[in-house]
Amino acid sequence: MVARSPKSLGLEAASGSWLHSPQHRVWLLEDAAAQLRFFRASLGRSPGFHTLDYRGRPLPSRLQALHTTTRLVHSYALGLLAGFRDGEALIDQGLAYLWQHHRDPKEGGYFWAMEAGEVQDDRKLAYGHVFVLLAASSAKLVAHPDADRLLADVTEVLETRFWEAGPGLYADEWTRDWQPFSNYRGMNANMHGTEALMAAFEATGETLYLSRAGQLFDFFLRQQAPRYGWQIPEHYNVAWRVDADYAGDPLFRPSGTTPGHSFEWARLLLQYWDLQGRPDDDSEAIARQLINKALQTAWDDERGGFFYTLDFASQPLNRARYWWPVTEAIGALAACLKLRSDPELEAWYRRLWSFAAERLIDFQQGGWFPELDADNQPAAAQFDGKPDIYHALQANLFPLVPSLSRLAEGLGELQEDFRALGVN
Repeated sequence: MVARSPKSLGLEAASGSWLHSPQHRVWLLEDAAAQLRFFRASLGRSPGFHTLDYRGRPLPSRLQALHTTTRLVHSYALGLLAGFRDGEALIDQGLAYLWQHHRDPKEGGYFWAMEAGEVQDDRKLAYGHVFVLLAASSAKLVAHPDADRLLADVTEVLETRFWEAGPGLYADEWTRDWQPFSNYRGMNANMHGTEALMAAFEATGETLYLSRAGQLFDFFLRQQAPRYGWQIPEHYNVAWRVDADYAGDPLFRPSGTTPGHSFEWARLLLQYWDLQGRPDDDSEAIARQLINKALQTAWDDERGGFFYTLDFASQPLNRARYWWPVTEAIGALAACLKLRSDPELEAWYRRLWSFAAERLIDFQQGGWFPELDADNQPAAAQFDGKPDIYHALQANLFPLVPSLSRLAEGLGELQEDFRALGVN
């Protein structure tokens, strides 16, 4: 077993791609296992989950947002597919909490935030609902008995309440009883919508999911991205016109453009292209344009990491450096490197993992530090504790599977490797 430390990457002189290096693959498996062990402490005795501090202890607040409940279910379903079996209770509890607490039995849909068993924020947000679809789809892939009812329910809500047939996009937000309270339309919910729709297609074979995803890719990547120099506008009005001056929630709706999302879009587009049978189209070229632009404009040359947001002139707007853009860049680069060897992208892939190992991964406790201060030390300006396994776990797992899509099948091939490590 490789000792988990920054230096255990130890592959600077290795020839060929790290994707095919046995040492790097073991290192990725071990970090995935460390994360799955660390975040298992999210499982509480009462309804819902705990958010964890840096040491893996529950924080005092029991506030649970819909996207964190669902991402935990999704992540431990991925872990189960790969052979990590010590998270099944977490999947069980997460699905029960979604159905019995987040779900609104009177008006339909899912509340944004709960605290233990009580509703704390009753808004109905597309961002949260697409993650319900993702969780349900991943649960179906592991044959969970509660997956089908959740999948059917959230699919109906997304179709009847959020889908706007005219533009072919998801609207963002409603009150508890489905009244509009803003004219806001956003890219982020739609981007994660493509992720969830493709997962639902992989779980069910229903082509409607794939068709919906295609409409989202066309609007954001074939219409908007080229107009804005391969930076994707985040914010829109009710007519789906870009609102370049929008300044909303600094975490979920920051002003400007978000290079981390460019990496996500690139990987998701290649996944969609693969599910479509790899047609002879511009998908690869678009993905590479998005990746190149973000790498060239968002990397902090002095300290490393990616700036959180840029303005429309590609200048840093919010210089905070979070963990998740690094993880998403790793996933996008891995997808490209699976298609063909590329020395430039290989160098970036190695640079990002080396930076993550030196600055972001907590080798003592497990998990990744979510943000860095000006001196490259873990910070807590925006996040309390370690809020999320989802981004970093996928950065571990995506490079390990040979395919761009059909993740469940690829992860199944890792089970023997996980067992060999004795991770459960």
